[in-house]
Amino acid sequence: MSQKVLLNAKEVNIILHRLACQLIERHHDFSNTVLIGLQPRGIYLANRLAKILKEDYKVKNIQLGQLDITFYRDDFRRGDKTLEANKTNINFLVEDKNVVFIDDVLYTGRSIRAALTAIQSFGRPKEIELLTLIDRRFSRHLPIQPDYKGRQVDVINDEKVKVNWMENDKEDAVYLIEK
Repeated sequence: MSQKVLLNAKEVNIILHRLACQLIERHHDFSNTVLIGLQPRGIYLANRLAKILKEDYKVKNIQLGQLDITFYRDDFRRGDKTLEANKTNINFLVEDKNVVFIDDVLYTGRSIRAALTAIQSFGRPKEIELLTLIDRRFSRHLPIQPDYKGRQVDVINDEKVKVNWMENDKEDAVYLIEK
């Protein structure tokens, strides 16, 4: 198994700032927008973007939540491995809000489909957008595309994209892992 660096820490930081600026362009003061990180790994990206928006761009109205999609997945009962639920933390209304789903890698689109179903338990959003750090463009099983993407990567199906975050993995980096 070999791995290749797709993004180093400096490149990840540049992309995070670009994504934050794109969000500001579209949502201005975030008064009617909420950010929702998808569990488990999208929360690191969501937290980092919220921090950049608050500290570097002085956006005051950031509402940030975490959504667990485990029991909404279509592969929930498949496979030998039992899936473990994460925590949902949405302490605001999404009714008539602009919701931005945030996840680290867009692969088949099945996680986003599950998130679309799961969010309905919290109300009916006005609009839903998708922000991903990595878009695995040729791997989609569903017609789902990101509104904001850090980097588009063309990967063969047996290759894996791994995103490491300082908060969890002691480094900011994105790797392409060949089996």
